[in-house]
Amino acid sequence: MTATTPTTTPPSGSRALVSGSRAGETRLPVYHLVFTGIAALVLAAILLLALGAFNIGALVVVGYLLHLVVAYAYSRAREGRRWAMDRFVTLLVVGAFALAMIPLVSLLLEVTVRGAAKLFDPTPFAFWGTDMAGVIGGMDAGGISHAIVGTLLITLGATLISVPIGLFTSIFLVEYARYGWMRTLGRGITFLVDVMTGIPSIVAGLFGLALFITITNDPGIRIGLMGSVALSVLMIPTVVRSSEEMLRLVPLELREAAYGLGVPKWLTIVKVVLRTAIAGITTAITLAIARVIGETAPLLLTVGSLPMLNANMFSGRMQTLPTFINSQYRLGNAVCNSDTMTNPITKVAHACSTTVNYDRAWAAALTLILIVMALNIIARLVSYFFAPKLGR
Repeated sequence: MTATTPTTTPPSGSRALVSGSRAGETRLPVYHLVFTGIAALVLAAILLLALGAFNIGALVVVGYLLHLVVAYAYSRAREGRRWAMDRFVTLLVVGAFALAMIPLVSLLLEVTVRGAAKLFDPTPFAFWGTDMAGVIGGMDAGGISHAIVGTLLITLGATLISVPIGLFTSIFLVEYARYGWMRTLGRGITFLVDVMTGIPSIVAGLFGLALFITITNDPGIRIGLMGSVALSVLMIPTVVRSSEEMLRLVPLELREAAYGLGVPKWLTIVKVVLRTAIAGITTAITLAIARVIGETAPLLLTVGSLPMLNANMFSGRMQTLPTFINSQYRLGNAVCNSDTMTNPITKVAHACSTTVNYDRAWAAALTLILIVMALNIIARLVSYFFAPKLGR
């Protein structure tokens, strides 16, 4: 008869470590971190109350620091040194993520709370459908339709200028700048693109202003196309560098397979390389748009502001959301000498509000965030539907 080795069952509520771990070491369920977290918060509350410095912010910070100590000590006693260190590093990573999310979440909450009231009251989306023609003082009227149209048109113009230039430049750097004089030229282009990445936005605005003044010999010219050119100076480096990295991620085997079938290089780039990298390129373009859609300084210099709708990119000033937010916030509290004010153009009476300028600024900021979110959703959809499917 052959002897059989008895099998042992891991303790209830835990699972054995992978092979090679020390005998007696077990992994505790994740909910044990919840218990240590509660214990750390209780200790932090007692400590802060004893010191007379209790508040929510201090409780979170001190509680997190104590949680690192308590969780490590508890895990060291129950799981062993290696898993205790794993718990400690995990908590550090989670804490860093939470720290990074605090300004983002607080910003979104602040803009939503302050801007939603004006955006949806009294009539939902009426703020998006009117402009500021005839709106004076603290008149509780007007909207941002002219600023939305101006922002979309100017950003679209900058995108049409930047994407072809940036994409073709990245294709040259990845596919052609490998040998001889092309490699030397590629290094020079890469250096210039890196320099352009650090250009302040005000310099881009000055460039667009100086360019059009030189071309037209009109020092007072302010048109939407100037804003598109200025924003394209900021967009091009982002498109080039991001698209370049996406193209380099395309496996070389795909190119070689296409060449082996006799496909020309240009057709390989169009049908294989770009098609494979379309998801990353779309993300790169979206990041570039998000980078410039909120710029204020270049548009103040090149486009100016206008209280009414102007959809002509080649004539006259235009209003954009960043310049609208800046102008409204700078106006501060309005002065109300009476309960109502009459629009001199429409002859309609409106209530007077001392905080209406701030309300418009916050509502416009919320609109700008919604536009950026919509662009990201569109980019995700493009990536999903047009990226090559790797499996069924």
